[in-house]
Amino acid sequence: MVTGASRGIGRGIAEAFVAHGARVMISSRRGASLARVAEEIGGDGVAWFEANAGDAEAARACVETTVERFGSVDILVNNAATNPYFGPMIDIDVPRAMKTVGVNVVGPLIWTQSAWRCGMRETGGSVINVSSVGGYTVDPGIGFYNVTKAALLHVTRQLAAELGPGVRVNALAPGLVKTDMSRALWEGEGREEEIAARLPLQRLGSVGDIASATVFLASDQSAWITGHTIVVDGGSLVDGVIAHGRDQGPPP
Repeated sequence: MVTGASRGIGRGIAEAFVAHGARVMISSRRGASLARVAEEIGGDGVAWFEANAGDAEAARACVETTVERFGSVDILVNNAATNPYFGPMIDIDVPRAMKTVGVNVVGPLIWTQSAWRCGMRETGGSVINVSSVGGYTVDPGIGFYNVTKAALLHVTRQLAAELGPGVRVNALAPGLVKTDMSRALWEGEGREEEIAARLPLQRLGSVGDIASATVFLASDQSAWITGHTIVVDGGSLVDGVIAHGRDQGPPP
C-alpha cells in the first residue's frame, strides 16, 4: 500500500514495487488520477482507493479493501503529506497547523494502526514513513511543516520499538527531488544548476532515487534494520544545512 500515490514520489514508489513483482494498492484524495495511474503502471496488479490520508475511517476501509483484494498488507508506505501554510511559524493559524499535524503525523499513525489490526500483527511486514530533510533543520518558510516531519521521525522510532520483531518500521528523509510540486524551487534559468552545485553529488534528486531506497527498506536486504531513517538528499545535510535553503514542502 502506498498513500499519496497519484503523482510524484508516491507514484514512483508504486511503479518501483510493481517492477519488483508486488501487487500494489495506491491511495490519495484524487480518484480520477489514481485510476489513470493504476492503468498506466500495473493493470490487474494495481488497485486504487480514494481516501484522505488523515481520515481514520478511510484508512481502515482502504486497508480492509486491500486485504480482500490481495490477501494481506505486507508493506505500507506512508507517503501522503500536506503543507497548507508558508511563512513564519509564529504566525500560523490553528486550523492549518492542525491540518498539517493531522495528515503528516497522525496520518501515518492511523494507517499503520489499520494495517497492524487487519493482519500485519500476525503476518509481519514493513512500514516506511516518508519524512523530509526538513525534519533535521529550521526554515523561515515551512517551519511548522518541518516540525511535523521531525515528529514523524520519532513516530517511526516509537513504532519500531512497539511493533518488533514482526514488523519493521523505518523512514526516508528526501532532499530536493525534481517533481511537479517542487518545480517552483528548481525551475528557472540556471536555478537547478545553482542548487546542484552546492550538493556533494552535484545533482538534484529524482523520484527513482527515493523509490529505490523505499524498495530496499521494504525488502529482506534490510532485514536487520528498524527504527532508522535513511537520508536521500545528495549530501545536502553534510554541513548541517539544507543546501538549497528550503525543503520542497508538498502543496495544500
